[in-house]
Amino acid sequence: MKDHLLKLPFDPELSPGAYNAVHICLRVQPDEKVTVITDELSQEIACALAHELEALGAAYNSFTLEDLAPRPLEIMPQAILDDMETSQVSIFAVTAQLHELKTRMQMTDVVNRRHIRHAHMVNITKQIMLDGMRADYNEVDRISTIVCHDAGHARRVRATTRSGTDIIADMNPNYRWVKTSGIISPLKWGNLPGGETFTTPGEVNGTFVIDGVVGDYLCAKYGNLRDQPLTVHVKQNRLTEAHSENKELENEFWEYTHTDENSDRVGEFAIGTNVQLHDVIGNILQDEKIPGIHMAFGNPYGFHTGADWYSSTHIDVVGRQFSIWLDDRQIMNDGEFMLNGGR
Repeated sequence: MKDHLLKLPFDPELSPGAYNAVHICLRVQPDEKVTVITDELSQEIACALAHELEALGAAYNSFTLEDLAPRPLEIMPQAILDDMETSQVSIFAVTAQLHELKTRMQMTDVVNRRHIRHAHMVNITKQIMLDGMRADYNEVDRISTIVCHDAGHARRVRATTRSGTDIIADMNPNYRWVKTSGIISPLKWGNLPGGETFTTPGEVNGTFVIDGVVGDYLCAKYGNLRDQPLTVHVKQNRLTEAHSENKELENEFWEYTHTDENSDRVGEFAIGTNVQLHDVIGNILQDEKIPGIHMAFGNPYGFHTGADWYSSTHIDVVGRQFSIWLDDRQIMNDGEFMLNGGR
């Protein structure tokens, strides 16, 4: 299975990002086994990753989704899940399609149960490999550690933007803050590129102007929302209104966030910490790591945060240039951290 990827050509400019993923973020060892999952659109990136694994001498199997089942997937192919059962590391470099979140959850169920070091690279692109994946992840981890510690001691987080966001999140002391800085451990799989710390909030109220991006498959469809933002209102942790000049986006977002009884509930409240990212590129995988606030409606990742409820959906929303307060202490001004020893 791995020979196929090794025979494909790839741009050598992808190699630094692939090196970061394999050696710095996942810290793959030569005596470990890796499961590499990709699709036809992302094969060039998977090829660069495979060459790093080959040079390291690590055993791996690779799977291209379209070789195993029609897209969009209805279930994660059993061959992939079976291979992951014998791996210490997995990499998911795939372009998302409509209604495939359930299949990704089937995969991460295995990751969580077996404590696999898993790199989640959904909607990875060449642009991201040349940008966010070239970050100094040891520095991103340092910043993330400070923010995670400080946020974990706050009772309330307030965030504002010049575009009109004014959101207050009261914390639940029973829920954990989780660091996903790009340095991936067996305790928590992470997106790559990395750089955030998140929790499940107790209660969120206010207005959030989404002038960055929305998540899941809507991201590829609508991209950068700077010129036609989506404004949402949240009351007692539930989405109550969503408005945009782009009525198709407004309606599709509303439909997505009313899939099940908790799809309109704020499940994630996060602070982006990748200080080497400076502006939205229209891709949620990277854009949610920009220093600032992002939230997600739906699944709270309770396995990690301790939340005791569930949703079958999860959609992130990202804004721009936040000012952030932890209780009465300001830690960010217009997108710039104000941390002792930080940026």
